Amino acid sequence: MTKFLPHFAILFSGMFWYAAGTPLVAQSSPDAYLLSEISKIKAVDNHTHVPKVVRSGDKDEEYDALPCGGYLEPSDDPSMARPDNPLFLEAWQKLYGYRYQDKAPAHVRELLAEKQSVKQREGDSFPSWVLDQLGIEYMLANRVAMGRGLGPRFLWVPFDDALMYPFNTQVIADTPDRKFFYQREAMLLKRYMDESGAATVPGTLEDYIEKVIRPTLERQKKAGAVAAKFEAAYLRSLNFKEPDETEARNVFARYASGGVPSGPEYTILQDFLFRAIAREAGRLGLAVHIHTGAGCGSYFDLPGANPSLLNSVLNDPSLRKTNFVLVHGGAGPYTKVTSFLLSKPNVYTDFSEQDWMLSPRALSAVLRDWLEWYPEKVLFGTDLFPGSPEIDWEGIGYMTSTTGRQALALALTGMVNDGEITRERALVLARMVLRGNALKLYRLND
Repeated sequence: MTKFLPHFAILFSGMFWYAAGTPLVAQSSPDAYLLSEISKIKAVDNHTHVPKVVRSGDKDEEYDALPCGGYLEPSDDPSMARPDNPLFLEAWQKLYGYRYQDKAPAHVRELLAEKQSVKQREGDSFPSWVLDQLGIEYMLANRVAMGRGLGPRFLWVPFDDALMYPFNTQVIADTPDRKFFYQREAMLLKRYMDESGAATVPGTLEDYIEKVIRPTLERQKKAGAVAAKFEAAYLRSLNFKEPDETEARNVFARYASGGVPSGPEYTILQDFLFRAIAREAGRLGLAVHIHTGAGCGSYFDLPGANPSLLNSVLNDPSLRKTNFVLVHGGAGPYTKVTSFLLSKPNVYTDFSEQDWMLSPRALSAVLRDWLEWYPEKVLFGTDLFPGSPEIDWEGIGYMTSTTGRQALALALTGMVNDGEITRERALVLARMVLRGNALKLYRLND
């Protein structure tokens, strides 16, 4: 999940490693027929931070549990996400009939007036109107809660990291970014506890699971959630080790009435609670989405976001009824790792985030690698999010959707030209990636 706000205020540690381990041997141009057909496919967008419709003067602060833009130290944008990407100008032209080939202030004011006119015309239907313009049938919405305008085509993915942190996080808030993020998690946990009728943290680990974790996930499922999202890589390493239930129970009892756990003590508890939450998600038929690879903020721990660190979780027999989605596919140096992890029966991935960081040609090399391994495990995603008035979520969605479809066409063209697949098979794979795999994973109507 990426977590970006106006003007893409982000920094990715090691930004230009994007194809590490993947030779950039790709087609220079896609097969015209394939690209045309791929552009027509109504997609399922596996990962977004779509905003709700707001009234004048209102704010939407629930598009992410851990927002970055405007809250962390300012940093440079990756080049593909900068306003001079020509796809943003194209988005203005396609979505709003922008008549110009420049961004002159007077012309941009005309654009903003037209955008406002469309929003007023569409009202609460504006988000669905955007889906139609982007060729998207269903969009998964990573949000604290759903909201106005996000109708049945928007599928909820709530955030559940907060459930791993029932106690004071003072010791583990070891960077400025994490200090802010843990404050946000504390606020979300209080919300979940209030909704569960728990005025205080229960006295035992068993009661916490029974009275807070289970009812929270059951409420989310009842409210329409199709998955539970973890942004754990922003808070700790993804190395959730085999838990010791006795030690976890003792740690919980030790701090249930107050105090500050040490780092090692809290890790023991988190390792246990993560699996407990994932197991409950599997029982309810919720997939577990986990951020992997690059993330925002200059303190982001990239090695800690390596999806290979999830190996003990993905090999846990008690979690085989839980489907895991490696969101962003280990964006950056770990896309090759993702290729191998897809061999596990309950593991999927998407290429969200990569389609606004990489060019179509660079992304096509990643996609071809995945498609040559496990094409039935690959999902499309735009990672769109609220932006500036000029380049807001619908413009970001146009850019990432266009990049993703072009990259997919390039990857499949190369496979056809090399005799690996037929053109007919290429279209089958395109439909799988853009919609079929997600329809099956989330049990959606076709």
